[in-house]
Amino acid sequence: MTDQFQSDYRFPKLSSAATTPARTVILIPSGDLRESANTASWPAQQELERIVTDVVQESGWSIQRGFRPDEERRHGFIRSQRMGIEVFKDIPPDAPLIVATANWQYSHHVLAGLRTHRGPILTVANFAPEWPGLVGLLNLNASLTKMGTEYSTMWTVDGTDDWFRSGVHEWLDTGSVTHDASHVRDLPELVDSEEKRLGEVLGDQLLADKAIMGIFDEGCMGMYNAIFDDALLNQIGMYKERLSQSALWAEMQTVSDEEANAIGRWLIDEGMTFRLGDDEATELTEGQLRLQYKMYIAALRIADDFGLDAVGIQYQQGLKDVCPASDLVEGLLNNEYRPPVTSRDGSRVLWEGKALPNFNEVDEGVAVDALVTNRIWSAMGMDPATTLHDVRWGGEHEGQYVWIYEISGSVPPSHLPEGYHNAEGWRQNPVFFPAGGSTINGVSKPGEIVWSRVYIEDGGLHIDIGRGSVVDLPADETRRRKESTNPEWPIANVVLHGVDRNQFMARHKANHVQVVYGDDADAADRALTAKASFFARIGVTVHLCGEVNVA
Repeated sequence: MTDQFQSDYRFPKLSSAATTPARTVILIPSGDLRESANTASWPAQQELERIVTDVVQESGWSIQRGFRPDEERRHGFIRSQRMGIEVFKDIPPDAPLIVATANWQYSHHVLAGLRTHRGPILTVANFAPEWPGLVGLLNLNASLTKMGTEYSTMWTVDGTDDWFRSGVHEWLDTGSVTHDASHVRDLPELVDSEEKRLGEVLGDQLLADKAIMGIFDEGCMGMYNAIFDDALLNQIGMYKERLSQSALWAEMQTVSDEEANAIGRWLIDEGMTFRLGDDEATELTEGQLRLQYKMYIAALRIADDFGLDAVGIQYQQGLKDVCPASDLVEGLLNNEYRPPVTSRDGSRVLWEGKALPNFNEVDEGVAVDALVTNRIWSAMGMDPATTLHDVRWGGEHEGQYVWIYEISGSVPPSHLPEGYHNAEGWRQNPVFFPAGGSTINGVSKPGEIVWSRVYIEDGGLHIDIGRGSVVDLPADETRRRKESTNPEWPIANVVLHGVDRNQFMARHKANHVQVVYGDDADAADRALTAKASFFARIGVTVHLCGEVNVA
């Protein structure tokens, strides 16, 4: 007998866990997958890291970066999932960890390391218009919530506010930050009403008859929080039809130039304008528009083939190097009044007079919300046009906090004051959209809205829902806001009812928020009641946020 085995096997050598000096924080940033965005946003990231370093050091702590910036690449972001895994190998698993975000970040770059990290985690973002770390922060926070990882979160405009500094100090002292959630309450037992019954009947119909969401590739831009497991969706009557963007591209090739050009003529006849040029690299061209029109026709025909109830197109990263942006297509699909498209044999107009609910960036939380919203609003005789927006930025205006909600070019035209007459097509920014393509640009009309978000927490489906108003700001203020962000994208100036900035940021579980108009304040309240009833009926936990009048 021998005390040791004899073996020719090559056993790996396991690395020993690194240690961190006392009162030392490790800092890392999650980056974009697009190097053009990483290099462009690097100065903003450096400024955020300076702010965080100052706050940590004034508390008597030290801060170390988890890895060195890459001088050759001219930035210091984690730029891929593989790189993130390698970086975390050198981070002590019990170290206090700050993830600092000042750009459009891809959460999956760091989720593998964060899932197994044992030390306290703080996510921090700048609150700025041009490089909105707050958007990336909300995505990362929602992803951490979905996978059950504990974290704290903070944000700041310039690092000088006492609220931000005291929050970081609290985290250093205790490992967590306390935020005000007094604006949130669970849905009470609704009194019997037509709205409650409508929601219940529509919910029963969905559970019995089921619905299909068509997904042209899953997992856009690292949004782990936007991927909903089949088991959760199936419980509420929704099923996935997994489609490939290559099939969408192939179908586009079957659409004739004549059919595509007819879409363009329809839009122009309805009053939409386009800012055209000749430089494919930087300007919007007729050729880019023609491909977008073909995508619109192709998406409707494939949706007809599979009997889809909603459709989502990933675009980033899959199609961005192949064809122009999907945004023009997505805004049109969500509008009831839009260019007609026939079946391939010309015998039928597809979804004539109806919207085909679209969920941008294949965000499946949006898919669930858009489909339910479409059915409630249609049943109540209101315009069902709905869209997601990025929670992009905001600021005080004449005594109230006005958010900038902004999506990359795809609002339904009915959200604009005079529909297509107020819709302008601008070229997408080459930093993010190398193949170009038109937006549906404009300023959303004033009116009463219902906002919401469906998300995953503790292994179940939840929805936060509230009321708000799109407000009409002076032209110079709206112009300032657009030019501070992405002027080629449509904007909504939104006031939330009974929810302040920090309450919303601390609570919201996505970079996206769903918006739909009511005919007036009373109609919006009644529709919210019906929508809450619908979601409760199908088994989604409903949380009311802010000042909400439910029957």
